[in-house]
Amino acid sequence: MAQTRVAVVGSANMDLVAMAPALPRTGETMLGTDFVMVPGGKGANQAIAAARAGASCTFLGAIGSDSFGVTLKARIGAAGVDTGHLRVVYGTSGVALVMVNAEGENAILVTPGANGALTSLTEEELNTVRAADVLVAQLEIPVETVTEAAVVARAAGTRVVLNAAPARPLPDELLAAVDVLVVNEGEAHALTGRGREAPQALLELTPRAVLTLGAEGVWYGDRDGTAVQVPPVKVETVDSTAAGDAFTAALAVGWGEGRDLVDAVRWAAAAGAACARRLGASVALPYRAEIDELYASA
Repeated sequence: MAQTRVAVVGSANMDLVAMAPALPRTGETMLGTDFVMVPGGKGANQAIAAARAGASCTFLGAIGSDSFGVTLKARIGAAGVDTGHLRVVYGTSGVALVMVNAEGENAILVTPGANGALTSLTEEELNTVRAADVLVAQLEIPVETVTEAAVVARAAGTRVVLNAAPARPLPDELLAAVDVLVVNEGEAHALTGRGREAPQALLELTPRAVLTLGAEGVWYGDRDGTAVQVPPVKVETVDSTAAGDAFTAALAVGWGEGRDLVDAVRWAAAAGAACARRLGASVALPYRAEIDELYASA
């Protein structure tokens, strides 16, 4: 089986992750129990997750000229991701402040930094998109750049998987280029005004849609009439911060390898569950053997 070529366009952040018994309320100061500083950002996470899941992955993004940027490039490259197109711009890198409670739930504040400078792609970067089997994108960089990449991918026959997070209005030009839309309940509600009560509303936007439902599993549907509820893979959740990124990347890799989309969703659900068993973002992303093991057991 040929190795799937995945291009990921998106954000790279340094994640500052603090654990505490509960998430503090407004105005409340709380003592935490643990702290880690790890590379993150939805783009970098999904690039690392795709590489660990078995793809040949290239990351298109931007980092700052600060010490965080140096660490980000080194860590992303060490994970097996091609960082030859990772730009360095003067100023700060993106930073995410992540708080995680004892149940693995989280609250995240992201400052874009260098990610906001990724306002367009060069012809060389667009050629990378054209050469890929699957393009994976999210919305922590300017939506105009995501649209540009998706439109070029569609014209070249590259499949487009869009994780519409964080939620924001999407231009029609972008939606027309998307093959699979991946959202959680909050993002689905922001896009359609409806959530789990009407997941089919997502199919008014794109031909195929995936709605992640946390502990209740995943819904997949397409315009050909498929509608499947995939049950969750049961694990002891430690931190769900990057579970969605592991899911999206594995979905793209599995689909690119030739799995039908329902099976790719099941495999991706195993990837998300494997990720949730560990603390942190990029450091928690699972390798292919872990995904296969959980997939087989489920």
